[in-house]
Amino acid sequence: IGSNSVEPDSQTEWTDVQKKIIPWKNSTPGLDPEMVFQDRAAKLGKSNSRLIVVASLIDKPTNLGGLCRTSEIFGASALVVGSLHYVQDKQFQHLSVSAEQWLPLVEVKPPQLVDYLQQKKTEGYTIIGVEQTAKSFDLTEYCFPEKSLLLLGNEHEGIPANLIHHLDVCVEIPQQGIIRSLNVHVSGALLIWEYTRQQVIKQKQQK
Repeated sequence: IGSNSVEPDSQTEWTDVQKKIIPWKNSTPGLDPEMVFQDRAAKLGKSNSRLIVVASLIDKPTNLGGLCRTSEIFGASALVVGSLHYVQDKQFQHLSVSAEQWLPLVEVKPPQLVDYLQQKKTEGYTIIGVEQTAKSFDLTEYCFPEKSLLLLGNEHEGIPANLIHHLDVCVEIPQQGIIRSLNVHVSGALLIWEYTRQQVIKQKQQK
């Protein structure tokens, strides 16, 4: 904007602009987009995060696509789904905006979850359920271990009783409204962010 087109005292802080990074668009002229994809893919699994997000109980492609996007953005080490066929769903892809290409996806069907959770326990993971129970921890007071596995419930039934027995802890999100449940993607996103804030961002600030 030219200096003659505005009043002197209104030439203020017009400095913030929207900044979004699209993986396949690179500012280097002539760079092969395929090479950008391969370079990023080669770095999968090298995030500082040790968070595994388990969404095997979720069956809506929109929720899974949104979780995939959120998990990739905040650097989760893997997203576990009930079937890899969801990745081909147009609703999933619309919400994920290509995140499935940069985030390790693992297929664990619901009947296999007990064995999977037990295996992760032997690897040192704390199994955290997002659920309201009599002994749930408030999210604002919970300190995430470095090796955390986040188990999300089904959209309607939540986490079934047979799996709650295999959890190390339940964490719930404090709520103020009349409606007492959040969309599962939103719940997952809040816990993923809080893990990232505690474990990843603080570590970077301390270095």
